[in-house]
Amino acid sequence: MVGMSGIGKTTLAKQVYQDPYIVRHFQTRAWATVSHNYNVQEILLSLLNSMGELTCKMHEMTSELLEKRLYRNLSYRRYLIVLDDVWDTKFWDDVKQLFPNENTFSRIMMTTRLENVANYANSCPPLHRMRFLSDSESWILFCEKVFGNYYCPLNLKEIGEKIVQHCQGLPLAIVLIGGLLSKATRTEHYWEYVAENVSLVITSIDEQCSKILSLSYKHLPSHLKWCFLYMGIFPEDYNIYASKLVKLWVAQGIELVGSKPLEDVAEEYFMDLVERNLILIHEKRSNGKIKTCKIHDLVRDLCVSEAEKENIFHLTNRSLHGIQEGISMLRVSIHPNTKSRDDEKILSSPHVRSLLNFDRYVPVPKKSNTLLRVLHQQGRLEFPNEVAEWVDLRYLDCISMHIPSSISKLQNLQTIILRPDMRPLYLSLDIWKMPQLRHVLLEYVILPDPSSVGIEGDRSVLVLENLQTLSLVMNFQCTEVVIKRIPNIKKLEILYEVEEMDGGYHCQKNVVHLRKLESLKWIKFGFSFGRNLSFPTSLKKLTLVDGRLYVKDMLIVGSLPNLQVLKLRRTAFFFREWITNAGEFLQLKYWLLENIALEHWRVDRTHFPNLERLAFEDCYNFGEIPNEIREIPTLRSIELNGCCGSVLTSARHVKMKQQFLGSNGLQVLIVNSTY
Repeated sequence: MVGMSGIGKTTLAKQVYQDPYIVRHFQTRAWATVSHNYNVQEILLSLLNSMGELTCKMHEMTSELLEKRLYRNLSYRRYLIVLDDVWDTKFWDDVKQLFPNENTFSRIMMTTRLENVANYANSCPPLHRMRFLSDSESWILFCEKVFGNYYCPLNLKEIGEKIVQHCQGLPLAIVLIGGLLSKATRTEHYWEYVAENVSLVITSIDEQCSKILSLSYKHLPSHLKWCFLYMGIFPEDYNIYASKLVKLWVAQGIELVGSKPLEDVAEEYFMDLVERNLILIHEKRSNGKIKTCKIHDLVRDLCVSEAEKENIFHLTNRSLHGIQEGISMLRVSIHPNTKSRDDEKILSSPHVRSLLNFDRYVPVPKKSNTLLRVLHQQGRLEFPNEVAEWVDLRYLDCISMHIPSSISKLQNLQTIILRPDMRPLYLSLDIWKMPQLRHVLLEYVILPDPSSVGIEGDRSVLVLENLQTLSLVMNFQCTEVVIKRIPNIKKLEILYEVEEMDGGYHCQKNVVHLRKLESLKWIKFGFSFGRNLSFPTSLKKLTLVDGRLYVKDMLIVGSLPNLQVLKLRRTAFFFREWITNAGEFLQLKYWLLENIALEHWRVDRTHFPNLERLAFEDCYNFGEIPNEIREIPTLRSIELNGCCGSVLTSARHVKMKQQFLGSNGLQVLIVNSTY
């Protein structure tokens, strides 16, 4: 059983351990709580004690003698062993030889917060991943703890539901709050106070709760502690984009490991925290990677309190009077519905290194702050004249209607994210003189081509070797000069408003020379995707939008050896029948067809050997899903959103056929259907 602290792993294990059927079924049962700093001899004594075999003399025995005694007591018996709160894979290496494997249908149950530990010891996947309680389950548990039954007085019901919502499905929080309210005066006024201060109340009434939660933090490696505490800089219940979090960590200066790119290091740290169940997955991308994440409010409170002790960051809804003037790495976060008299003081401070504003408009730091490293502005930003003075700026994220040419003087800028109101942003030619750029995300941006104005020979125009992301570029001119200057680009999004003429103004064929490109989004407003359509073999994700596709184009797409995700959105198929061929789409795992018109699709099970998800959206002029789809052994789901009756019927038919053949692994998910 694996899950975050307080989610109920031990409670569930005890329920199984004490279940009357389990007691009758297993001849011997034993329980040991391991914890982080375990001692094998103490574990042995605990197991023998729970079996009723412990004697006073055993406390004086060596570990070797205790091991023999335990092994002998378990031999040729059907036993259940529970190892609670395991923290290290080494522990399993130390103890697994203690349990005889004699085909007696014995079982060992382990609880842990760490997914790598669970995977290491687990011999019969999948893992049992603990989930948060649903609203109804949370309410039942709350009423049981407060009232001893499922009845709640009507005058307290609405407030009680609000309290339960704040617990966010974490059993530990519900039990602690329920225990408090069961002994307290049942007045609306007091319950309202508790509803507004759930996290504060929990930590104040139960020191053990803080210990349980903080234990996960205290045993983190030093490089992960900072990354974990940084999560508290986001507001409560905030959906954090994983890609943005990684970029922020890089901008704040995570430690370089060997020759690995900083983003790869940050992603490894992120996944490590996910596997430790400190970061919770909220939404996944089509390629299976994490799109957004969250942390539980109680965990966030731990981050905030520990971060302020370590002076990692400060929130404006907390006291700032303790800030020392000599601090040079101060990070400030402005949250919604907060206001501080110190705001102006903070913004004018020369010591502020990071400013994240998630709420209202706040004047940006002026010239006095030249050490600003990160600026995230939820709202619109008017660039001040002093923007060129922010020479240490690494990360800039805001809404703006223009990009001042002086921004090119920010030679340390790594990430720039600007969101305009559906109008093109024009970049200065000096963009080619910013060597540290790693991620440029500008909706509807015009990227200048150095060769078009005769400066390709200018020595100050650099190769942007660090550039990995470029989005969304309008009428991108893929000239040889441009391609050579962005050799390490991994993600590219292009929009073309005009069709490429025979002269090759856009030079789309040159995209194939981007040898490290992994994700490409290509938008063509009603035009074909080009006469010489070609893509680099490194491509893993391809999205084609609003263009025209021919049979030869699909042959080219199908031949991409590493393609895992394919999205065809509002793309016109200029053919009525499509026949896929063997050897195509060998690595494809996810395929989305949106608003596609196709009368006949002929396919064989061998054509998509790794397909896991097939999705249709707004396909009202699509024939039907071939029956052969059901024979793809890896297919897990067919997802339909707003499709015509023939698509729905054929999807259900595929599902029925698969069930008839004895397989229930395929899910057919239907939403927004009127049929």
